Amino acid sequence: MTAGGADETDILVSGGGIAGLIAAAAFGAEGHQVIMVDPMPPVTDEAATGSDLRSTAFLQPSVKVLKRAGVWEALAPHATPLQIMRIIDAGGAAPEARLTRDFDAADISDAPFGWNLPNWLLRRELLARLNGMANVRFLPGTATTGLTARTDEAIVTLSDHSRIAAKLVIGADGRDSVVRRALGIGARTTRYGQKALAFAVTHERPHQNVSTEIHRSGGPFTLVPLPERDGKPSSAVVWMDRGPEIARLMALEPDQFEEALNERSTGVLGHLTPATRLTSWPIISQLAERFTGPRTALIAEAAHVLPPIGAQGLNMSLADLALLLDLSRHEPGSRESLDEFQRLRWTDARLRLSGIDLLNRASMIGSRPLRDLRAAGLGAIYGISPVRRMMMRLGLGVSGRDDVA
Repeated sequence: MTAGGADETDILVSGGGIAGLIAAAAFGAEGHQVIMVDPMPPVTDEAATGSDLRSTAFLQPSVKVLKRAGVWEALAPHATPLQIMRIIDAGGAAPEARLTRDFDAADISDAPFGWNLPNWLLRRELLARLNGMANVRFLPGTATTGLTARTDEAIVTLSDHSRIAAKLVIGADGRDSVVRRALGIGARTTRYGQKALAFAVTHERPHQNVSTEIHRSGGPFTLVPLPERDGKPSSAVVWMDRGPEIARLMALEPDQFEEALNERSTGVLGHLTPATRLTSWPIISQLAERFTGPRTALIAEAAHVLPPIGAQGLNMSLADLALLLDLSRHEPGSRESLDEFQRLRWTDARLRLSGIDLLNRASMIGSRPLRDLRAAGLGAIYGISPVRRMMMRLGLGVSGRDDVA
């Protein structure tokens, strides 16, 4: 305990979402003393109230971070490989596939693009990992209420009125980050007027490890492979559309919703049957003005928020974490390490956010002539092999074959 009455730790992680849980496990695995706080305990049962029914596709570089955190061995048996990313344009007069293009991981790698896992299961396995680590302490039901950041340490005040002195505070506390506000860091937010539905389905045809993104208007409709459910092929659905349309869909009777679901899916996997309840959330993009303060780093949605396109969201968060781990080997929270973190991660996040923003706006197009142009553009990009490979590598966050093989 410090002279000022604060407990001491190497790392304090504010936020117990998936990014925060992985950060605590990864820094703990590197031998640091870690305390993680979150106002709510993780919900680790799919059927429980408040469970997160989304899924996360971990691209190849992110799997390296999960291995580094010592959790991949427990997650791998539950993970579904993503070998092909399929994009379908259904923007014609009828909701039918008129253009289909496949991006195959075999073109650039001996491994799949990534592996998909349900978010509620991720929380379960990550919490089990933390519970087995003697140098990591998780305080669920405890929130960060204040932060005093100094050059030598950061003092965090918690909702139970205790104080923690840390060499490095990691703000992983979401798009309304308390840590970011305490540092006086603003954020630029773009609202699209969209919401997303997330739920799981079973279907007639096997997905064959193909993730399918269907574009018509309002936003993409994405089917991401999951393990079988009750002996039937299963996928996670993320259905983006304008807010009023999502509200209309959620108000439909179950048989009416199932009819609308199958019309929107264009029948690519045969008949879809909802297998879980529906959850929704608003779609925004957001970028913090900077990602660091004295002895403090922002990661994940505290730093950047993107629409759920191209599996960039949490994978960008783990890119934040991977760099922060590398820079913290000698002195966590040093000015030099945080300056480097700011220089590399803020620039990358800004560029990726701009790209995803453009893709999302293209997916929202309602005008038929513009939808025709979108389809023509997709066909042209796919037809140029070097461009196609470059886009796949950029999507993975790598620069060459040696990085992904």
